Amino acid sequence: MTRYLALILTFALGAGTGMWFVSYPVRQGDCPATQAERKPLFYRHPMGAADTSPTPKKDEMGMDYLPVYEDELSASRLVNIVPAKIQKLGVRTEKIEKRKLVRSLRAPGSIQVDERRTYAVASKYEGWIQRLYLNATGIAVRRGQPLLDVYSPDLLAAQQEYLNARQRLETLKKRKGHARVAAERVAANALQLLRHLDVGPDQLQQLQAPNAVPLNEMPLLSPVDGVVLEKKAVEGMRFWRGDVLFRIAELSKVWFVADVFEQDLGWVRQGQAVLLQINAYPGREFRGRIDFISPNLEPETRTIKVNVEMPNDGGFLKLGMYGSADLTAAAPSESLALPESAVIDSGTRQVVLIRKGEGVFEPRNVKLGRRAGGYFEVQEGVAAGETVVTHANFLIDAESNLKAALDGMGVAGDRDKPAPVSKAENATSENRSERR
Repeated sequence: MTRYLALILTFALGAGTGMWFVSYPVRQGDCPATQAERKPLFYRHPMGAADTSPTPKKDEMGMDYLPVYEDELSASRLVNIVPAKIQKLGVRTEKIEKRKLVRSLRAPGSIQVDERRTYAVASKYEGWIQRLYLNATGIAVRRGQPLLDVYSPDLLAAQQEYLNARQRLETLKKRKGHARVAAERVAANALQLLRHLDVGPDQLQQLQAPNAVPLNEMPLLSPVDGVVLEKKAVEGMRFWRGDVLFRIAELSKVWFVADVFEQDLGWVRQGQAVLLQINAYPGREFRGRIDFISPNLEPETRTIKVNVEMPNDGGFLKLGMYGSADLTAAAPSESLALPESAVIDSGTRQVVLIRKGEGVFEPRNVKLGRRAGGYFEVQEGVAAGETVVTHANFLIDAESNLKAALDGMGVAGDRDKPAPVSKAENATSENRSERR
């Protein structure tokens, strides 16, 4: 508050001379006691350069740095705009409050085979392919269906060993003792060896019949219901122990492999329900669950593979079909949030404008978190209940930058500029100067 002293006009007669004493209004902040109580936050360059100092100092021209106090700094951060201009700019505001953020995202992808449901049909012995029943990929097969007939000396030797062990057991059947027990063990081991060599149940039944003889050709059976993905077997070829002849995939369940961008990975979790749309079936929706999230990031696309397990009843879903996955995820708890339109992002900082009063706004730096549903999660910078500008904030920010630039140059504003002088008035003043 400005405190005025009375205007004193005193004529000093006793001293022999007359003097007029004039007292000017004194502001409370100019009092020495008040100045001593206020401590500067820092000192700024007297010419407006971007240089500050925590202690008093002089510039290159010997001028003292100017102190900056807390109240002055706070006032300089505020932007004052007349109500008429606010209405013209179309300023809109919204109160900051806690929300439960919900994010919906869409990821493209395609139908792929479930790697856990693929089977390799490999030989466990050497031999030759006598007859090939599946001569193309993509053919559906059933469990136990013959894929090919083979001739193998290893299989013939194993069959003969079993028949010899069974014949010896028949000889010792009426006898008791260790010899019979040993014969039973040898026959059981020989039969188990045939099972390990993938001899089918029908062939084993033939070998167990009375007067059985070794089979020259033995079928190789499919271990699962599925579709042939790969066929390396060719009729008449020789194969070796361990060679993969077929690859079969069981397609009752498939994977939808979606490409999720790295910035969206925080909203994806294992077991999450997914709504799927396949381009081949427009208007039809499929459902699945996230089964696996790849630990590797694709450097070319900056995406991560997410495998969604989905049923394939009826076999409608074909490998390689394109589609999209729609995921909806909610944050585990409520958090302070503000609208996306309220954030002014310069690349190095994020700023919002807080309404402090009628026509008064304060730019404030904020630290943002996740983004979802048109809102940003706020970690630092604002408090619940404050009002933030959501529309025309860029215009207000421009006004704030202009004010800061004018204050830095020592210009108060357009209202402090002298009125322009017309050419006629300028000429008249020049004539008067010449006459003088």
